Amino acid sequence: MSTAIAFEHISKQYRLGLVSTKTLSHDLRRFWITNVLGKEDPYLKIGEVNDRSTKGQSDYVWALRDIDFKVEQGDVLGIIGKNGAGKSTLLKLLSKVTGPTTGTIRAHGRIGSLLEVGTGFHPEMTGRENIFLNGAILGMTRHEIQRKLDEIIDFSGCERYIDTPVKRYSSGMMVRLGFAVAAFLEPEILVVDEVLAVGDAEFQKKAIGKMQDVSKGEGRTVLFVSHNMGSVRNLCRSGIVLDKGMIAYSGTAGDAINFYLANRQNDLSRKYECQESANNAIKPAYFESIELVTPEVMTTTPIELIIKIKANTDVANARVNCTIFGMDETPLGGISSPQTFELKKDSVRTIRYSVMNHNLAKGKYSIFFSVGIGDFSTGQKDFEVVPYAIGFSIEKYSAEESSAYVQWFSGWGTMFFQHNVEVIE
Repeated sequence: MSTAIAFEHISKQYRLGLVSTKTLSHDLRRFWITNVLGKEDPYLKIGEVNDRSTKGQSDYVWALRDIDFKVEQGDVLGIIGKNGAGKSTLLKLLSKVTGPTTGTIRAHGRIGSLLEVGTGFHPEMTGRENIFLNGAILGMTRHEIQRKLDEIIDFSGCERYIDTPVKRYSSGMMVRLGFAVAAFLEPEILVVDEVLAVGDAEFQKKAIGKMQDVSKGEGRTVLFVSHNMGSVRNLCRSGIVLDKGMIAYSGTAGDAINFYLANRQNDLSRKYECQESANNAIKPAYFESIELVTPEVMTTTPIELIIKIKANTDVANARVNCTIFGMDETPLGGISSPQTFELKKDSVRTIRYSVMNHNLAKGKYSIFFSVGIGDFSTGQKDFEVVPYAIGFSIEKYSAEESSAYVQWFSGWGTMFFQHNVEVIE
């Protein structure tokens, strides 16, 4: 089987901060040393790993560092990792949105990319016109595009709006049309970032099915980035895990997911405290701290949380929402404050949450928090969202451990149902 894509010692370096006079002086010095004196680029010797949780000492970071792997033709590769690990940067390099600082990428065949909502679309052009534009960019002739046009429009579900400028499309419609163009115009390599999460459940199922057809039935190569471990497990045959811009693991998709989840378990924290940031000052309200105060979480005990919210302005009808996730990042259930509350400018409001009768089985869990106003029926506006702020582990069924299920296997699920069994004969 031939190689479709080869990443040969790829690195990407960025300079932090805003563009300023320092950048010009750095560029001039780099040009003088490398082009005139013929010496090694001095800025390649500096820089730090891309750890977004620490301040760091250097103005330069390596978004990717020494990425070296190959993707065989017809393979479906899942790329997973935490936010900021370098997944999207890797795909942007492959799609030539930006160039690598060092290293070479060799790709054999046309590349169809869906990296962000509306990638490659001209907002003033209609959906139909953008199909032809994207096809031309991929190197397709007008006759080839015309032959696939009806299939693209039908798959996207946007037939009624196909002659409307795409600037009037919703984000979901943009993703539908963008994916249909990328999949049906027959690129040899299909690159899909997290954008499918914008679509509804029906479209996600169609998109996953189409990518399976593209790889298995037509022998084309797919690179798929997603935080949905279920989709990666079902779709991909191989996988890599990125961590701080470097490859932490490479193997089968199942093994890569297991490696990623096992390492995420080590990141569990019982307390979140906000980092000092200029962005906090422009938010109407934000989380000052979140703490899990339950000494030991068990299947039969409540989950107690203390949440402190700092307000920069007066806010009426504020609301806190939480979602509990399994370690495979599957949402298990939501918690929304039943009543709203007021926030006063420059004050801190303390809220105690108690999650009763959760019946979560033994395992690892995390909680996603947001603070804002409104709800899903009236329209929700979030002031701040803190993903996976709190993590916890349930090791015991109850204090007495009286259940027959002292052992618990992941294949049984994440819920423990309270039940009675009566033998009547």
